[in-house]
Amino acid sequence: MRRAAVAIAAGAMAVSLAACGNAAESDGKKDSGDAAAKGKGDAIKVGLLLPENQTARYEKFDKPLIEKKVKELTNNKGEVVYANAKQDATLQNQQVDTMITNKVDVLILDAVDAAAIKNSVQKAKDAGIPVVAYDRLAQGPIDAYTSFDNVTVGKTQGEALLEALGDKAKDGQIVMMNGSSTDPNAAQFKQGAHEVLDGKVKIGREYDTKEWKPENANANMEGAISALGKKKIVGVYSANDGMAGGIITALKAAGLKDIPVTGQDAELAGVQRIVTGEQYMSVYKPYGPEASAAAEMAVALAQGKSLDSIAKDKVDSPTTKGVPSVLVPVVSLTQENINDTVIKDGVYTVQEICTGKYKAACDKIGLK
Repeated sequence: MRRAAVAIAAGAMAVSLAACGNAAESDGKKDSGDAAAKGKGDAIKVGLLLPENQTARYEKFDKPLIEKKVKELTNNKGEVVYANAKQDATLQNQQVDTMITNKVDVLILDAVDAAAIKNSVQKAKDAGIPVVAYDRLAQGPIDAYTSFDNVTVGKTQGEALLEALGDKAKDGQIVMMNGSSTDPNAAQFKQGAHEVLDGKVKIGREYDTKEWKPENANANMEGAISALGKKKIVGVYSANDGMAGGIITALKAAGLKDIPVTGQDAELAGVQRIVTGEQYMSVYKPYGPEASAAAEMAVALAQGKSLDSIAKDKVDSPTTKGVPSVLVPVVSLTQENINDTVIKDGVYTVQEICTGKYKAACDKIGLK
């Protein structure tokens, strides 16, 4: 496996996703962009609503990348108005109301709760404000969507875990630590992981982790260790890096070593744990292409332009059919390809990763 990029072929996506339907069939979708079509120039106002700050990526990568791209696309005249919901769905609904009051021209929305945000998306639609669903497929009459192929993310994690386990997969049990049940992406990660793991390894315990919080994953892992016993657990499927940190803390406290743990997001702490061998892998999702796609679609919608040249795929949500979409490939990140991924792409420098306590481990794997 190890250096293989898990690329999502555009043709395959077209077959699997375009089949979902091409008609704009939901809640007033046909009126998309009516307000924008009045002829906005570069001086547009883009509302950006991100879901939480527990995961480092949103403040460190997504927000600045989207802001930069909007500026590039609007000759520095476009404005991004930002709010973070801090994992509070009620607060995010209020933030949408505020954006509507402030008369933004378009919304980029990463939903805390994809279902709970539905009515707010409808409010934006009624106010003539197009909505780009970012990273998570929000319900309601959204106009565009960009994310990663989330089922493939789960498959990537499952495949990596099986490779790390080798023959141990036949004898032991794993713990599955899925993401929040309110996040539609978490269900897709879980689906992909199960497609790979089911029948190949016994799943001793499985959890949906409230709010993706590391402390909740830690408590769940402690419960799994107590229920299954230390000798039975051979690996842990963790849906992201933040939870992997909580899981590894629980494993260490129980005296368990050399237990492969998966992750996602290529957070700095996760990459450092991969360097030391505490965490086996993460899923590296290049945020640049995702952020760029969101900004491009948002600016086009605000200016009343077509998405045909940007969004090559179609995705269905539970409420909206045939949403124009951009899906970005992902990569399995291990010790073997840190140089070729997060360092090459400028996400981190070697100096950022290989701080004092990690320097010896970095030297050992040739990360200099």
